[in-house]
Amino acid sequence: MVASGRPLAARLSDMSELEVRLNDFDAEIRFQTLQELAVLAAKGELKLPPERDVANLHCHTFFSYNAYGYSPSGLVWLGKEQGYKLMGTVDFDVLDAVDEFLDACDLMGLRGSAGIETRAYIPEFETRVINSPGEPGVIYHMGIGFTSSAVPDSVAELANAMRERARRRNLGMLDRVNAYLDPVVLDYEQDVLPLTPKGNATERHMVVAYVEAARRTLADPAAFWADKLAMDREDVVALMADSPAFQNSIRSRLMKRGGVGYVQPSPESFPTIEEFHTFIQACGALPCAAWLDGTTAGEKAMEDLLALLIGKGVVTLNIVPDRNWNIADPDVKALKLAELYKVVELAQKLDLPINVGTEMNSFGNKLVDDFEAPELAPIRQAFLEGAYFIYGHTQLQRSQKLGYQSEWAKSHLPTRAERNTFYTLAGKLTPPGALGLSVLETLSPAMTPDQIIATLHTT
Repeated sequence: MVASGRPLAARLSDMSELEVRLNDFDAEIRFQTLQELAVLAAKGELKLPPERDVANLHCHTFFSYNAYGYSPSGLVWLGKEQGYKLMGTVDFDVLDAVDEFLDACDLMGLRGSAGIETRAYIPEFETRVINSPGEPGVIYHMGIGFTSSAVPDSVAELANAMRERARRRNLGMLDRVNAYLDPVVLDYEQDVLPLTPKGNATERHMVVAYVEAARRTLADPAAFWADKLAMDREDVVALMADSPAFQNSIRSRLMKRGGVGYVQPSPESFPTIEEFHTFIQACGALPCAAWLDGTTAGEKAMEDLLALLIGKGVVTLNIVPDRNWNIADPDVKALKLAELYKVVELAQKLDLPINVGTEMNSFGNKLVDDFEAPELAPIRQAFLEGAYFIYGHTQLQRSQKLGYQSEWAKSHLPTRAERNTFYTLAGKLTPPGALGLSVLETLSPAMTPDQIIATLHTT
C-alpha cells in the first residue's frame, strides 16, 4: 500500500505496481488491487481529478482484445484517474467483462455500461458492403446496456454458439496461416489461448503469437518476415522497431481480405440479426447498430438500413467519432466529417441515442475522444446525452429490472422518444457509486416515471 509519507519515487513505483496488477489475468488479484486503490482514494492519499464532460462507452477489454492490455478493472481505474464522466465496455462475442466492470464502477464511483459486439448477416443487404470491408451483407453489430455476464437459459445456446463460431473461424485461419508461415507454426491451445484470460482469442492475439514464435525460433526473423510479407528486409527491420505498426502490417497482409488466412464468409459464418437481437433482448439489453463512415454502398443508404434495423429491434446507434474527423487529408476529412454530421442528424430524427467510444482494440486508438475538438462541437451534446441514456437504462435495469426493455417501460413509456427522454434524465440524476445505489434501492415497479425522476432529484 502507498504511504503518503514515503519518498515520491517509492510511491510512484508502488503505483506502477498496483496498475500492473489491475490488468493481471487473475481476477482475485485485480479485485484486491482495485480495493487498495479505492481505500487510498478514500483516505485522500491518492488525489483523483474532477470529472470532465467526456465519455468512452466503446472500450474493448482484454476479454476480447485491448491494445493496451486493459482489464475491466483497469479501465475503471483509467476512467477515474483521467476524470472521465462515463465509460463502457464492448467485447467481441462474449459478456465476460460485464460483472467485473459494473462492480468496479460501483466501487470507484464511475458511471458505467457494458456491451457486446459481433458480426451478423443481413440478407436484405447481401449485395452491398455495409461496415465490414469487402464483405457484402455482413455487418458489425452490437448490444449495449447489459447488466450481467450470466445469460438467461433461453438464450444460453445462442451465447455458446457465438463463442464457438469465433473459435472455429480462428482455427480455420490458424491452419491456413500456419501452412504459409511454416516452419513458424502455432498451436492454438498452447500458443494463442494463454494470451487471453478466458479463452476468447482474436486475430490480434494470433499475430502477437506469430511474432513471438518467429523471434524465439529463428536466427533472422527480419529475413523471414521480409519473405513472407513480400517486403525488403531493411523495410521490415524499420517496421519491427514499431511493434504496433509491425503487428498491424502482418494482420493486414495475412489475415484480412486478400491474405492467405482470409476466407470470404458465408451467411452461415455469423448469426442473423434476428438471432443476435433475440439474445440481446432476452438479457434486457439494447440492440445497437454500428456506423463506420458513410462511404460504403450500404451506408450510403443509411436511412433505409436503419429503418430495416429498427424494424428488427435496433434502438441505439454506435459511432467511433475520431476516425471520422481526425484525418490528415483535408478532402477525406471534409467528406467524412460531413457524413458524421449527417448520421448524427439522422439518429436524432429516428430517436436513436448515440453510443460513442474509441474501441481501444488497435494501437493508436485514443483513450477517449477529444470532446473539445472544434469539429465535434456541433454534435458533442448528442454524444453526452446518449452516454447518460445508456447509463440511466443500465442502473435502473440492474437495480429494479426497470430498464428500456422492461414491461414497466413498455407500459409507462410506449414510444422510443419517451423512453429516450426518461432514461437520459435518469442517467443525469443518478450519482455513480454507493450514493446512487442507495437511492436506486428505494425505487419500485409500482412507481411511475415521474415518481422515479422525483426520487432521483432528491440526491
